[in-house]
Amino acid sequence: MATEAAPMDEKAKRMRDLLSSFYTPDPSISTPTSSISTSFDNINGPSFDADQYMDLMIKKSNLDVLLQRHVQMAAEIKNLDTDLQMLVYENYNKFISATDTIKRMKSNIFGMEGNMDQLLHKIMSVQSRSDGVNTSLFEKREHIEKLHRTRNLLRKVQFIYDLPARLQKCIKSEAYGDAVRFYTGAMPILKVYGDTSFKDCRRASEEAIETIIKNLQTKLFSDSESIQARAEAAVLLKQLDVPVDSLKDKLLEKLEQSLDGLQINPDEASKLAEHNVSSKDEESNNQGPAKIHEDAVRGFSEAMRAYREIFPDSEERLFKLARALTTTHFENMELYIRKRVSAADFLGIFRIIWEDVVLMDEVLPEAALSDLSAEAAQVTLKQFVARTFSHLQQDISDTLLKFDINQKEVVDGEVLKVVLEASGKAVLQGTTDIFQEFRQLLDENTGIFVKMNDLLIDWIQKGFQDFFRSLESHFLVLSGKTSSSNETEGLVEGKSSEKIHAGLILVLAQLSVVIEQKVIPRIAEEITASFSGGNSQAFIPGELCRVFHAASEKLLQHYIDTRTQKISNVLRKRFKTPNWVKHKEPREVHMYVDMLLQQLEEVGKEVKQILPQGTFRKHKRSDSNGSNTTTSSRSTTLHSDKMARSNSQRARSQLFETHLAKLFKQKVEIFTKVEFTQESVVTTTVKLCLKSLQEYVRLQTFNRSGFQQIQLDIQFLKAPLKETVEDEAAIDFLLDEVIVAASERCLDVTPLEPPILDKLIQAKLAKSKEHNNNNNKTTVSS
Repeated sequence: MATEAAPMDEKAKRMRDLLSSFYTPDPSISTPTSSISTSFDNINGPSFDADQYMDLMIKKSNLDVLLQRHVQMAAEIKNLDTDLQMLVYENYNKFISATDTIKRMKSNIFGMEGNMDQLLHKIMSVQSRSDGVNTSLFEKREHIEKLHRTRNLLRKVQFIYDLPARLQKCIKSEAYGDAVRFYTGAMPILKVYGDTSFKDCRRASEEAIETIIKNLQTKLFSDSESIQARAEAAVLLKQLDVPVDSLKDKLLEKLEQSLDGLQINPDEASKLAEHNVSSKDEESNNQGPAKIHEDAVRGFSEAMRAYREIFPDSEERLFKLARALTTTHFENMELYIRKRVSAADFLGIFRIIWEDVVLMDEVLPEAALSDLSAEAAQVTLKQFVARTFSHLQQDISDTLLKFDINQKEVVDGEVLKVVLEASGKAVLQGTTDIFQEFRQLLDENTGIFVKMNDLLIDWIQKGFQDFFRSLESHFLVLSGKTSSSNETEGLVEGKSSEKIHAGLILVLAQLSVVIEQKVIPRIAEEITASFSGGNSQAFIPGELCRVFHAASEKLLQHYIDTRTQKISNVLRKRFKTPNWVKHKEPREVHMYVDMLLQQLEEVGKEVKQILPQGTFRKHKRSDSNGSNTTTSSRSTTLHSDKMARSNSQRARSQLFETHLAKLFKQKVEIFTKVEFTQESVVTTTVKLCLKSLQEYVRLQTFNRSGFQQIQLDIQFLKAPLKETVEDEAAIDFLLDEVIVAASERCLDVTPLEPPILDKLIQAKLAKSKEHNNNNNKTTVSS
């Protein structure tokens, strides 16, 4: 760039010299630039000598340099000729344009001289006639002005004479402002002529003013008077030259005491907000709560304006009072929104506060109330959004807990289905209502709300994200899966995990599925449509779906664990209570079998109310690889072969074949992933119960009768369990495992003979049928 700038500068300098030489009439006058250099090689200088320059070039340069310089100078001469030619053409065009302009000017002003003469003649005629009128009316005008001055003087004299009566009239009507205005207007005349012509008027006026001063002082310190009336009294006293500086502390103290009457009481805020919303279309003279509050604040603002004029050094104290009122407003607002508040009521109170701030800011702009209010408004609005989500969570929790879930209602009715429908409706309708509330906030056109739109959208998105995370944690607390001191005390009312009904856990699991599949996608669509933008993308539906998917699986597994734990407690009591070594011969199926089937029946009825029915396909023995071989060996061991051998031979053969079967059997998949279907939950519960039964059997030692009792109980369980589960192979496997465990812990393995076993089972079935018929008759009669 530097190398390109040098030639441009050289060319510009050459053009300037060329123009100078063209327009300079005296060749001796040269430009400052040309007089600077006087060297021999300055070809553009006035003292350039061509012969000397050529001699110098021949001495210093060789032939190549001379030829190069010749080419360079020929190019420069050509450029100079071109530039000179262009310069002449440009100037020639300008000369032609100037000539045309002069011709047009001559044609346009042709005839103007005559018109100007006529105009001058008319102006002179008007001036002469005006002088004649002024001369003829001069004496009358002077007389009129003299009379007007006399009339004004008489009016002033009359005003002075009427002043005492006017002041008395103002005292009676308490128009002290007019009285002060009349008196101060007459003061210049009274000061000059008050001791002579208007002596009596001055004395009567001063007596009236003394009465007015006393009344104003009384009004100034009267608690029954409004703040604005006191401020007006102080201004009037100052206009009457009454010293009020000594009263400053008392006046400002009373102004500070008046703040209590201007505060928005949280208990009465709802009425104030409702009236503010409903009074938008009403007349302005409405004397409702909002109008009364507005008038009070307006009077307070005018009082601050008056005190600022009266006491210029009290500005800081007035600033402090205005900030204190603004801060108190927002503190009361925070107390107000702790309870359930609609967006309309919230906006109603907020408008009232903002109007108060605007009124005070007009009087005291230096107090920066707008900035203070903006910061406080952000905090308050953020709390309102957070509390709205908190109230929604409370509603969902109340819906889940308001139903009295007891065992009889769950078994006989459909209370769990009702709870699920009600809680699902609470979530869907609650989120819809929240969106409507938040739309009102976004549609608010108050200046400060418009500025906070992006922040509000961020808070709403983050609020939904935090709400669903909190709701997931709350579900785990309600189910007893986790514990939280605050939530347990406030929402679950101190219920321990043992007292939480298992049906509620199942409802929470399915409700989590509803939230994952329906609620979160709908909210994501709504946020994209109406609440997009902001400074960040805080709502992440994919993450929330994963959270509730994991929560639903946890809760479903927790339901199964809770049900299994209850059944395991029954089994543990059964196997710990008797002395199995001294057990008597079995006479019937034990009571714990009925209790086990009853618990499993309750599980079936609960899941039927909540979960959908899956693709039911019973997994029989033939469907499981290797299970046929295992079962055949065990069945042969426990039935056919044992009945044909002696006690000692059967014991030895049973132990041998049992271990042999374990060596050669193929593994049956017992525990698979739990699906959200009725069959999957019931099957998993049965598997876990049988596994617990097997473990309790392994902890005991049995005599022959004890082993036969276990055999009878397990044989009776086979039929009803296979009817309720979808994986018969696994159930057969687990039932056989219980028998094998009992045989391994038995001192004398002698099974019951099949005829006796069938007889006892048929007797139990007949007894159960009779019991069910009696229950049905009792139900019908009731």
